[in-house]
Amino acid sequence: MPNRLAHETSPYLLQHADNPVDWWPWSPEAFAEARRRGVPVLLSVGYSSCHWCHVMAHESFEDEPTAAYLNEHFVSVKVDREERPDVDAVYMEAVQAATGHGGWPMTVFLTPDAEPFYFGTYFPPDPRHGMPGFRQVLEGVRAAWSDRRDEVGQVARRIVRDLSERSLAVDAVRPPGPEELHAALLGLTRDFDATRGGFGGAPKFPPSMTLEFLLRHHVRTGSEAALEMATATCEAMARGGIYDQLGGGFARYAVDATWTVPHFEKMLYDNALLCRAYAHLWRATGSELARRVALETADFMIRELRTAEGGFASALDADSDDGSGRHVEGAYYVWTPAQLREVLGEEDAALAAEHFGVTEEGTFEEGASVLQLPDTERLWEAGKVASVRARLLAARDRRPRPGRDDKIVAAWNGLAIAALAETGAYFDRPDLIQAATDTADLIVRVHMDWHGRLARTSLDGAPGTHAGVLEDYADVAEGFLALAGVTGEGVWIDFAGLLLGTVLDRFTTPDGALFDTADDAEKLIRRPQDPTDNATPSGWTAAAGALLSYAAYTGSARHREAAEKALGVVTALGPKAPRFISWGLAVAEALLDGPREVAVVGPADHPATARLHRTALLSTAPGLVVAVGEPGSEEIPLLAGRTLLDARPAAYVCRAFTCDAPTTDAESLEGRLGSGA
Repeated sequence: MPNRLAHETSPYLLQHADNPVDWWPWSPEAFAEARRRGVPVLLSVGYSSCHWCHVMAHESFEDEPTAAYLNEHFVSVKVDREERPDVDAVYMEAVQAATGHGGWPMTVFLTPDAEPFYFGTYFPPDPRHGMPGFRQVLEGVRAAWSDRRDEVGQVARRIVRDLSERSLAVDAVRPPGPEELHAALLGLTRDFDATRGGFGGAPKFPPSMTLEFLLRHHVRTGSEAALEMATATCEAMARGGIYDQLGGGFARYAVDATWTVPHFEKMLYDNALLCRAYAHLWRATGSELARRVALETADFMIRELRTAEGGFASALDADSDDGSGRHVEGAYYVWTPAQLREVLGEEDAALAAEHFGVTEEGTFEEGASVLQLPDTERLWEAGKVASVRARLLAARDRRPRPGRDDKIVAAWNGLAIAALAETGAYFDRPDLIQAATDTADLIVRVHMDWHGRLARTSLDGAPGTHAGVLEDYADVAEGFLALAGVTGEGVWIDFAGLLLGTVLDRFTTPDGALFDTADDAEKLIRRPQDPTDNATPSGWTAAAGALLSYAAYTGSARHREAAEKALGVVTALGPKAPRFISWGLAVAEALLDGPREVAVVGPADHPATARLHRTALLSTAPGLVVAVGEPGSEEIPLLAGRTLLDARPAAYVCRAFTCDAPTTDAESLEGRLGSGA
């Protein structure tokens, strides 16, 4: 018989709806039930494509005796961290403070007042590798609750007090200048893996926001070191197993330092961020590899993640059926030499094995290999490569597919809007621009109200019940502003302004600090506040970037001042921890550059208007904003008062709405927008 999760919309919660555990969703009613019964709360946090979440579910939450023990002695609450990032953040902070590490599934025991007192992540069913078994943990917590409840309560209250007393101490009151950005570059240089690309060791995550900072820093300063780190990292990832060599798109991370074996889940946010980063690398260097990866990643998102409503699903699972009934990580993606021969025949299979690094020993498990493009790749004729890839992809499509989490997360769809709009513009792919527009329409129709408030998620065209957090407002505004630059449609700037007004009114303190939740959001044991990047830009720095761009389009001093105040935290943290605040560093590069503003005025159907517009979009000037419109257009403030020049389309290059003389020549415009101009 299904439990209470059967009534939820989160695909992750629905995965647990048939567990014998009597799960509750996060709700006041769950904690009221714990108070009524006088029992502690088990809080279990995960997400649908989390491999170890599935493992723990199968081992423990599907086990009848374990479920019966939980049901008798606890109130069990299941949370989708992607749906409730605020709940995840405050308890993950407690887990990390108590244990020195974190991860998912996250397992926390709470009092009926939601105060945490015992912490962990994955627990095996029996003691293993120095970890206690889950049943042991449950029995220990129950005994402590029964025999030493006053002591447990004191511990919980102290933890909450310690968390609440933590405040973000930011001494800097100004945005970072050239000195701080140079210090950040030096810090990245120390962490850079010059042999294998990327930063740090295993596991190795795609450094999307760091790539953006490095490219912008190279443009502003001419730093070859910055460009070399970005280029080497992008090439290593594109050749590695973290990149899907057949279907395009990136896995969440590599478990090793060589990018060989991925954790196979594919997330929308990674692919949106990396699509945009590779498109920007192509814009800066003309790299054919960067062009191919950007387009393949965009096509992957359209093919695999796009929903019927016009948005993008959150993720694809790491696990899938291996064809024999086993649910195995990576089964959909890996190959053996025998499988290659079955699809391609002996001759082409031998070439494919060499081209993709497939060996008899294998690079993964049970003799299977993750496809790569080794440095020693055979130089096949292009048509042969395309034929082999197509045949292998067609054969893979017949395998049981990984599950898909169909919920639409506002923030991640905002990232996808920006990536697809720009990639479509750079590579003359109007279908990608249309996909970005469709997604933006969905966000406005389903997620957004006319007071400028956002719902965090939706499913099947219906909004979820959870309020948007700061990253939702910031990333959607960023996507809208990028779309406005590509399409010339000022309505997207208006919608971005509505969202950023909410950011200023509901998320921002007078001194410029930002919280991750609105001032009228559900009160938790601590109001979450984190300016550092994780897998995506932090809401704090993403808001700074969107506020800065909006100010450039509209001339709003209020928004620019808010962006500058928000960047004070980057001054403090950038030189010390550049990998964890890289998007803030990228926004700071835009601030130092102006950012530059380009207003292109001319008839929409005039070839010269299109040439000037494309030249502006292809500029590498950090954070540049572009407006295009008919003469006399007032739709975008940056266009106001701009006229044709000698009856011809013209472009105006401005900073802070102060403009150089207009030009009608695309080459002249390119020169004005060049590095250091």
